[in-house]
Order: sequence, then C-alpha cells, then structure tokens
Amino acid sequence: MTSLGGLPVEVDRHGIDVCYSGTQKCLSCPPGLAPLTLSPRALEVVKSRKHKVQSWYLDLSMIADYWAEGKRAYHHTAPISMVYALRESLRIVLEEGLERRFARHRLHSAALMAGLAQLGCTPNAAEGHRLPSLNCVKTPAGVEEAPVRKALLTDASIEIGGGLGPLAGQVWRVGLMGESSRQENVFAVLAALEQALARTGRSVKPGTSLAAAAGAYAG
Repeated sequence: MTSLGGLPVEVDRHGIDVCYSGTQKCLSCPPGLAPLTLSPRALEVVKSRKHKVQSWYLDLSMIADYWAEGKRAYHHTAPISMVYALRESLRIVLEEGLERRFARHRLHSAALMAGLAQLGCTPNAAEGHRLPSLNCVKTPAGVEEAPVRKALLTDASIEIGGGLGPLAGQVWRVGLMGESSRQENVFAVLAALEQALARTGRSVKPGTSLAAAAGAYAG
C-alpha cells in the first residue's frame, strides 16, 4: 500500500499471485482507486469457482471480463476523473524516473530517522525490514505520545500516525510518500517535534535533530 511508486514492488520476482495498492500514497494521486494485479494462476482460481460470488462489487471474474479483449462485459462505470488523475500521477513518476524516485525516498527517510534518533526515538522494525515511505519509530521513553501528536496537528498543522493494534501508544508513524518526501518536510517535522517534546518538559537542545538530519544529507 505504501510502496508502489516509492520503492520497488517486484510482484513477478516474488511470485505474488494477488497484489493491490492505493493511489493516494507514493503515487500522490487522489484516493479512490486501487491498482490490482492477478497472476495467471490466481485468475484461473477465480474462473474455476463452482459458486457465484455473493457480491457484485467484489466479483473478480466480472471485473476480468470488463477488461477482456473481445468479451467486454459491463461491471461498473469507470471514475473517469480519477483515471485521468492517475495517468497524470504516473506521468510524473516516469518523468522523475523510478530509480531516482526510489533513491529520493531512501535519502529523506535516512535524514528523518537520523533526526528522530536525536529525540530519543528508535526504529520499530529491524534493519532490512523498514519502509522509507512510512517511518515507524518507538516513542521516547517516558513520553505520552498522543498529546505530542495532538500538539503537532494543532500548532504546526502536521499530522503523524500513532500505533495500531498491539503498537497503540508505543510508536509514531511518519509518512514520507511521493511528493511529500522532500527535505523541507523532514526539517518541518523535526522542528515541530522538538518544540512539542520541549513542552512536555523533556530536555531537548534546539536544533539537534535538524543538525543530525543535515548531516545525513551531507553524507
């Protein structure tokens, strides 16, 4: 979901049968479409069903026939404006180039993580299992995370995600996806976090996280 357009999604290489994504993440397109791909093996399973799918909306066999050459069957009215928006987003992606785009996401993620480390945040996932487009860190020890997120939203109009499920109250999720993966956004988030953490009574030396991020960029 947070990979397509921001880092390699090697569906065929990994033998993935069914894979879907969203348009609103690294593609930086308005939400509303879900790019979907099925392998020949998965499509064969769909076609060999013995019973009809209960939901018209989720009937993949009908959707397949909707796109089938020479056998086009009605399934839905296409959201034309969304299709145009997706085309423009893909044009921008290809204009930048996939490898450059992937490198950009890695660069800004590294800078953000360097800055967050100075604020007492540690990566939640092990090295090699992290997304540069969605940076998940454990919150600083002794800090109640929800008020900090609320302060960011209220004072700086910056929204970051909290933890879900077992990670609720334990982590922050900072998105750097698509067009939002920029140096100015990294610096803005870190500066706002420094101020928000300082208001909680935590000792934060102003500019330390920004300096760490700048060092990552220089390196």
